Formats: sequence, structure tokens, C-alpha cells
Amino acid sequence: MSASTPEARLEAMGLSLPPPPEAVANYIGLRIVDTIAFVSGHGPVEGGQLIYRGKLGQDVDVETGQKAAQLVMLNLLATLKAETGELDRVENVVKLLVMVNSAPDFAEQPVVANGASDLLVEIFGSERGKHARSAVGMGALPFGISVEIEGIFELRA
Repeated sequence: MSASTPEARLEAMGLSLPPPPEAVANYIGLRIVDTIAFVSGHGPVEGGQLIYRGKLGQDVDVETGQKAAQLVMLNLLATLKAETGELDRVENVVKLLVMVNSAPDFAEQPVVANGASDLLVEIFGSERGKHARSAVGMGALPFGISVEIEGIFELRA
């Protein structure tokens, strides 16, 4: 694996992709239409268990929220790689929707979302990894998780 691949960059950062998580309801983890991959919402799974539960600004601090967002992105990328064969097929990261389980007065959702965005720029580079993004606060997320992320990726044909 060349040092220029996203997988090699992850390894150099001391990170690895977990096994892709199973869907928890009646949906699929990813749908490819032409060269666009739509990846369903993913949560913070580690060792087959959901971790990082609770509300930002109440139970979870911003730094922990960023770690949760990074872990969610690793799970999302695991699904993407399982379906496409290799992350180097990603031509561009198009868009993320980052949902943050937030206390009513918490307003740092974009800072939490940087845990995912920074990872994508680090492994794909600015040209391919910079993306459009929405980071929104939610009153609740499934199973009490702190962060859920869905993504849209352009693939090389």
C-alpha cells in the first residue's frame, strides 16, 4: 500500500478502519447511484458496541464530541471501503450532515463536527477532502449516541 493512499495515511496517524457496522433498522449502509455514494447515518461504534453516549454541553464535552465524530467517520469510511474496495476510489468528499445530540443551550456543533472533517482532509488532502457540511444540534439521537454522521462521496468511475 503506497504512502499516498488514504488507508496508508490513516495507518500513519495510528488509526485503522473497524469492521463495517451492521444496519440497526430497515435500511442499507450505502447506496451508489452512478458515481455518487450516499452513506447512511453512522454512529460511534467500537468493538461492536455503541460508545460516546449523551448530550454535548450536558454529559459530554467538546473534545470528547470531536473524538466521537472522528470514530463515527472511521465507521462510515469502513462501510464505504467495504462497498467500493478501496478508499482511493473517492474522487471528492461532497457533503456531510453531522448531527450532534445537544443540550438546549449548546452551540458548538461545528467544532464537534471538525473531528470528522479534519480527518477527511488529513487522509484525502484538501483538494479531495474539503467538503460542504451541515452541523446541527438534535434533541435526541438513536440509542442516546452523541454524534451521527451521513455522507455523500463522488467516486472515480
